[in-house]
Amino acid sequence: MTEETDRLVRRVVIVDDEKNIRRTLQMVLEGEGYTVELLGAAEELLERLKDGPVDSVLLDVRLPGMDGLTALERVRQEYPETNVIMISGHATLTDAVRATKLGAFDFLEKPLNRERVLVSVRNSVERRSMSSRIRALEVAEGGDEPMLGTSQVMESVRQKIEKVASTGVRVLVTGESGTGKELIARAIHRASKRASGPFVKVNCAAIPSELIESELFGHEKGAFTGAVARKRGYFELADGGTLFLDEIGDMSLDAQAKVLRALQTGEISRVGGERAFVVDVRVIAATNKDLDEEVKQGSFREDLFYRLSVVPVLSPPLRERGEDVLVLMDSFLERFAREHGEPPQTLSPAAREALRRYDFPGNVRELRNLAERLVILADNPITLEDLPPKIAGAEGRSTPPTIAARSEGATPGMIDLQAYGSLTLRELREAVEREYILKKLEETGWNVTRAAESLGIERTNLHKKLKQLGVKKDGSQSFG
Repeated sequence: MTEETDRLVRRVVIVDDEKNIRRTLQMVLEGEGYTVELLGAAEELLERLKDGPVDSVLLDVRLPGMDGLTALERVRQEYPETNVIMISGHATLTDAVRATKLGAFDFLEKPLNRERVLVSVRNSVERRSMSSRIRALEVAEGGDEPMLGTSQVMESVRQKIEKVASTGVRVLVTGESGTGKELIARAIHRASKRASGPFVKVNCAAIPSELIESELFGHEKGAFTGAVARKRGYFELADGGTLFLDEIGDMSLDAQAKVLRALQTGEISRVGGERAFVVDVRVIAATNKDLDEEVKQGSFREDLFYRLSVVPVLSPPLRERGEDVLVLMDSFLERFAREHGEPPQTLSPAAREALRRYDFPGNVRELRNLAERLVILADNPITLEDLPPKIAGAEGRSTPPTIAARSEGATPGMIDLQAYGSLTLRELREAVEREYILKKLEETGWNVTRAAESLGIERTNLHKKLKQLGVKKDGSQSFG
């Protein structure tokens, strides 16, 4: 697991007591890009599988000690996700039938045909990959929603995704709750070399601290009370793909230390296991917290922060996305109408204007929930009366007019002085200053240190300004 490149490992284990057979198969498979391991006995295979997953096994029927069919039965019982291709130079119909009943993926006779071997191994690896994706979908919430919107801030996000996706670097997605941080992570995964691998989402805030190690890294049978069978952890489920650690800022310090070790070495150990094994995983993390501040307060490890934040990506709040509000609402209305079997619904001009003015403190999540509620309860077209009072009566932000507020036809980049007509010069200066500081804070995910650098002032001075202007850390403002 590297930070610079994606290395999509396809691991094949060859088990045969004939050295020449092992070497020939190794040359054939390595020539096609597989990582090959050579073993001479079935007992060695069972020990190897304890060290971590493989994508396919080529297993001879006749072996010294434990025979291949007995080993096949053990593998299918203990490692059901592992596909085994049986090979034999003394095949009988009875052997082939028994191997099929025991769950062999394929049965090849010696002398082995190169193309037959490659087809069988490729199909075996692809089946395991598909099984991994299915299991990943079972533990990942949500789907692959498109990233809608044409605002400048969203175009900037897309450009960053395009640049970072093809690399293997770790990404830290920051932003307010409900802005769509998971969508950014999924977009990075889809555009990466790992797109055919699993995307596994883990909500770190939802896992009790006493279970986090078992959930992330898995456990062996009997590792603790209730561990009645071996369990694969999220890191193992994401092998060959992307692991999305959502709400990473809520992870306990003890769990952080274990994640840091996995990122440093690329190795994990199941709880109760004696050996570490390598997984090939790209990690994307997300948080709505200011991790810089969490590090200063001692609630987040500094070394883990720098490991995760190779490339930071800010998920912008909906209030900064302009007309994207209406684009998203139209899309949600269409989708929920289809899901609930309702006719398509439209918005009246007054309703559209009210939605455009409203700040949506809950961001895209709030907008999505509103859209579904309107599809179920409102008539067509949706009017101002169908909207919640706080939206229907919205006149923009509750703060004084912003720099972005412009009268119709005003020159872009110019402040609409008419909108500030009721303010004194001092109030105007404070309003503009407040808006600009808020903009920088939102651009940096409320990272006060980086915002201060961008503003060209000391961090302590910015704290004083925030207090003076009544700007709270959660983004709200108080005016007195």
